[in-house]
Amino acid sequence: MRRISNVFWIVVAIIVVALIVSVTAPNSFEEVTGNMKAFLTSTFGWYYLILVTVIVIFCIFLIFSPIGAIKLGKPDEKPEYSKTSWFAMLFSAGMGIGLVFWGAAEPLSHFLNPPLAEGGTNEAHKEAMRYTFFHWGIHAWAIYAIVALALAYFQFRKGESGLISSTLKPILGKRMDGPLGTLIDVLAVFATVIGVATTLGFGAAQINGGFSYLFGIPNNFLSQFIIIAIVTVLFLISAWSGLGKGIKILSNTNMILAVALLILMFVAGPTILILNMFTDSLGGYIQNIVRMSFRIAPLNGEHRTWINDWTIFYWAWWLSWSPFVGIFIARVSRGRTIREFLIGVLLLPSLVSFFWFAVFGTSSIDVQNAGNIDLTQFATEEVLFAVFSEFPFSTVLSIVAITLVCTFFITSADSATFVLGMQTTYGSLNPPNSVKFTWGIAQSSVALILLYSGGLQALENALIGAALPFSMIVILMMLSLYKSLTKEKKELGLYLKPKPRKKNEVKNKEDAKRTKGSEPQ
Repeated sequence: MRRISNVFWIVVAIIVVALIVSVTAPNSFEEVTGNMKAFLTSTFGWYYLILVTVIVIFCIFLIFSPIGAIKLGKPDEKPEYSKTSWFAMLFSAGMGIGLVFWGAAEPLSHFLNPPLAEGGTNEAHKEAMRYTFFHWGIHAWAIYAIVALALAYFQFRKGESGLISSTLKPILGKRMDGPLGTLIDVLAVFATVIGVATTLGFGAAQINGGFSYLFGIPNNFLSQFIIIAIVTVLFLISAWSGLGKGIKILSNTNMILAVALLILMFVAGPTILILNMFTDSLGGYIQNIVRMSFRIAPLNGEHRTWINDWTIFYWAWWLSWSPFVGIFIARVSRGRTIREFLIGVLLLPSLVSFFWFAVFGTSSIDVQNAGNIDLTQFATEEVLFAVFSEFPFSTVLSIVAITLVCTFFITSADSATFVLGMQTTYGSLNPPNSVKFTWGIAQSSVALILLYSGGLQALENALIGAALPFSMIVILMMLSLYKSLTKEKKELGLYLKPKPRKKNEVKNKEDAKRTKGSEPQ
């Protein structure tokens, strides 16, 4: 514990105060944070839409720019992980439980309450899939990618510490070594703790929901306490084994289970309809991506409320999650070029997410339309299992899903202990196990206390509040990254076309060729 920084103690103090308030006055805490969330989404909606679109454009620019050839590491450095393991780790950390939790529930919600069309219609079905693709697609991964890219570039290429504050040195200089740098790192660590604790709470609720639906186990705090306690032991064991073993093995297991669940549901569900909806929705997403990116409905209060509750909420959510996911993706991406990194982070997870929602979303809407069961009567965490009940192999599907949530749960918590340990030990690439264990127990305790006090919604609102100041840090990170990359591009002589040579240089080369040709063989 001797290597820990001041960031650790400051964040712990803030969390303790927040927990005391949420436990002693849960209703007031939720009301205050809820009002804050409503104010931010309604007042800064335009800002979030423009910012996230600019981030996407910046990532695309880097892919096609000569800058894309720069490696995240030394020129001769090879990637630390295979492409399969790399993709599995970044996907598990980036989406994980969210895909299982919302896979059937979000498209169904949009189908019944669409952004524009009349609910329950064919047009609502198409809108539901298109907007789900939009919320979980390239925009979300671009936010993760830009934070991860800045961290990986400055850490592995420039030799800086793996701290958020270190990425701003090209524009803010030595001030990042003082109180301002500490403030930035505190915000990043706080967002990580709150984000992961919220996810652990949702994960415990879904595991409990699955057991309740299948086996009648009570859906209450005691059951969730036991689930979190067991999972905490498992992810601490994984954290102790290290990044190269624990998280890598778990991430590969996640991908195997996710693919198995996807194939089973694809075969058992309305296969042809799934393929048709995937194709049509992908085309609709590409065709309407610009309009959706800037749609804010300034003159329609009902439509604006929908955008606030979904699109603006998601953009703020991804921004608040980006310190955690970005730091972890950066850590496992050493040795890859910027172009390879961005293509891998933007496109592959997005395509997998699209097909995932096409399979589970189309199946849930098809079940609702069939009329044999009303999915709206189930809690969000139970919708997936209710959908399974209408298809063959329902028990197998449910067991695989619960297992997948557990492994995603463990991977997210394990990844978080590493990221938090790294951020509170001056950017160490291998934080001590004692520090990781401390953060592991802390984040599980936060999740349990909030489940007990009913404060998960308040915590989610607080996380959205943290997104606004961190979004400004992301802007500075882009400026800092562009400044440093542009300077290195000039130093390396990277251009879209061969750099034009001066006439004297051409003449000297021609003279050299003639001289060489006249030499005796």
